[in-house]
Amino acid sequence: MSREIIIAAVGDLLMKPLLIRLMRTGDGQRDSAGHKRGLYDFGQAFEPVARFLQDAHLTIGNLETTFAGGPDDGYTKTKRNPKNGFPSFNCPDAFASALKAAGFNVLATANNHCMDYGIRGLRRTLEVLDKNGIAHVGTFRNRQESRSLFVQEVEGVRIGILAYTRDTNGIPVPKSQPAGVKKIVRTSMKKDLKRLRTVSDFIIVYVHCGYEYHQSPAAPQKELVRFLFRQGADVVLGSHPHVLQPAVCRTVKDIDGRTRDRFAIYSLGNFISTRLHGKDAALTGLIVRIKIRKTSRGSVRLAGVEYIPTWVCIARNGGQKKCRIVPLRQALSKPEPFFAGQLDRMKRAYRSTLRMYSPER
Repeated sequence: MSREIIIAAVGDLLMKPLLIRLMRTGDGQRDSAGHKRGLYDFGQAFEPVARFLQDAHLTIGNLETTFAGGPDDGYTKTKRNPKNGFPSFNCPDAFASALKAAGFNVLATANNHCMDYGIRGLRRTLEVLDKNGIAHVGTFRNRQESRSLFVQEVEGVRIGILAYTRDTNGIPVPKSQPAGVKKIVRTSMKKDLKRLRTVSDFIIVYVHCGYEYHQSPAAPQKELVRFLFRQGADVVLGSHPHVLQPAVCRTVKDIDGRTRDRFAIYSLGNFISTRLHGKDAALTGLIVRIKIRKTSRGSVRLAGVEYIPTWVCIARNGGQKKCRIVPLRQALSKPEPFFAGQLDRMKRAYRSTLRMYSPER
């Protein structure tokens, strides 16, 4: 008798200063360093979609912020790095506990913002995730962690996960540091996948690359997916473009001679973020539910993929602005006053998503 496992995956968890301000519920106490701490309720944003995350056997996403600590104005005001001009993202620790409560088990931490607050911020981010019981892949605090492989056994199936980023916005990791970031370097990726193939039944790779706000994958993204399939990846999840890009399912023989159905989505879009340049595409995301089947003979294979389109709804509720991530199909079938003013935009986003992917459940 075969056994089915569901893995839920989402794209960028991009907690911008506006969203952090919306999640603030009051003032807290000062910490040991004398920094003023606010009280935050990030869980409210995930309430409409939590069931799709919590009922999966394993739920993963891309953490595109840091838990670098500091005073509240470091969270709620946009800070730009004077050396590269990019915004630097930092989030209250309460976001980590909200992610855990929402159902996240593993987070990819290799992305272009993971070094926004240097090695200290990178290390503290991993410490906060550890305290909240969330596993992480893609960044590391020492050489031992850099060589360790993440493998989670689920219902008797060993699922291996890796994560890599193209760059860190030009912020280098000091060569003297044992901590660091997994970069998209094919020789290193090939070695990692070779080791992971020996201890895993199913392999997922997060890759943070591509062009921001482009809704079609670039040639290097496509070539990278082909390379990863050949090296034994069963699923490739793309992040960084901040908008949805197409998915592919191909039957590929890897270098070990295993012919399998393999799945890739070039960009999962934003799971939580804000509108940018008036474009609703930055508010549209997906929960991809990947089905794995283990047969009575012990073989493991990809059994199917479901798509659940989502929308980041930022609107007034009782005179106060709130943020909710809503599943589009369910939200449009039973509109609520909270997002009534966005219904036309939500319908367009839903239709656009359905044209790109097969219907979700």
